[in-house]
Amino acid sequence: MKLHEYQAKKLLAAAGVAVPQGVRVRSPACVQKVFAAKLDKPWVVKAQIHAGGRGKGKFLSGAHQGKGGVELVSNPRALEQVVRAMLGHPLRTAQTGAEGQIVRNLWVEAGSQIDREIYLSLVPDRAAERMTLVASAEGGMDIETVAEKHPEAILRLPLDPAVGWSPHMGRSLVKGLALQGAAAASFLALVRALIDFAERHDASLVEINPLAITKAGQAIALDAKIQIDDSALFRQPRLAKLEDRYEMSAEERQARAHDLSYVKLDGEIGCMVNGAGLAMATMDIIAAHGGTPANFLDVGGGATREKVEAAFRIILRDKDVRTVLVNIFGGIMRCDVIAEGVVAAARNLGLQVPLVVRLEGTKVAEGKKILSESGLEIIPADTLADAATKAVAAAQGAKQSPKKAAKNTRGKKTKTKGANKKVAQKKTTGKKARKATKKKVAKKATKKKSPNKAKRRS
Repeated sequence: MKLHEYQAKKLLAAAGVAVPQGVRVRSPACVQKVFAAKLDKPWVVKAQIHAGGRGKGKFLSGAHQGKGGVELVSNPRALEQVVRAMLGHPLRTAQTGAEGQIVRNLWVEAGSQIDREIYLSLVPDRAAERMTLVASAEGGMDIETVAEKHPEAILRLPLDPAVGWSPHMGRSLVKGLALQGAAAASFLALVRALIDFAERHDASLVEINPLAITKAGQAIALDAKIQIDDSALFRQPRLAKLEDRYEMSAEERQARAHDLSYVKLDGEIGCMVNGAGLAMATMDIIAAHGGTPANFLDVGGGATREKVEAAFRIILRDKDVRTVLVNIFGGIMRCDVIAEGVVAAARNLGLQVPLVVRLEGTKVAEGKKILSESGLEIIPADTLADAATKAVAAAQGAKQSPKKAAKNTRGKKTKTKGANKKVAQKKTTGKKARKATKKKVAKKATKKKSPNKAKRRS
């Protein structure tokens, strides 16, 4: 679960991390709160969306069109104008997609006297199986760019869960960042507070970029990005209430309501799979066979018929989906239950795209029987490679001939109409061809003067 910058800074301030004083602005009227707070100038106005690169982004409409999501202002009138120009308009960054995200909140904070900027984050290292502290003297920049061009500039300190933070790690860190005196002491105090915060709040990511060292030697978080582990939200009820569902798509909100893991992608093959690992493997093999997955959707290990139908609804909301691939391995889950859900969903929703289903595991024979006796034109698959091959072929066929994709909801009458239409077309074509032939013959017969020329024309 992602938090906005203003939410993250409030939490970090409560944990003892120094942050600039600021005010959340939700409407032009809230500007009066900024004046009442008597923040130091210049004021920094920051658009609040769940995406990075806001400063380099561009608004797509309004008086701020073409400008970025972070602005410095020095007088009340300019602040009011910027607030009106940003609120309610889409901001596009490298992480939002072409349509951008609507800005519904702003964070206005006091400016800081910056001496230097540092990058600092606490992230999980999957290989080391522990949280890792990552720091760089190249603060304020995209850390991915720094890692690519100057990997030696990045410091990594894995945290042993049994030992935690130790003084020697602090000495190594400040030495690598060339910090001394009051700046080093303030920085280490912030680091310790950050580690304690992440542990107590089940944070899967805490990133401060940039972390500023002020001219007074104080370490202060100028920006803050926090993500909370979704699996731990049951023990973080206060944080769970901070989730901004406006930042989710309609599909993501629907998935959350049915306890489904869903991520929209840009492809045309909708995927419904049980288990995150199998879902990733399914996406990979679709790509390997020349297709593009339209989503990541994990129905989990305890899917019901209702959950399967909800998953279909979410997938089919995507207008780019031309084929649906269901790939289920029945361990805890039974294949017959999934098959019943698939059949019910296809009937209730009037499925109009090709459906490829691959089942394996518990009650697989019963599941396949339910599918074969359903009367629906479901494309069965035996292996994952077979499923991917058929799904890609079906998607390509649907793309070339969209009308063929509606077979699942058409009965024999519809098929008969289609066949009669083809016959009628053939008859019409035949008549035209015969007429054209007669004309050619008549034309040849009238041109007796130049038989050689007639031969060449024929």
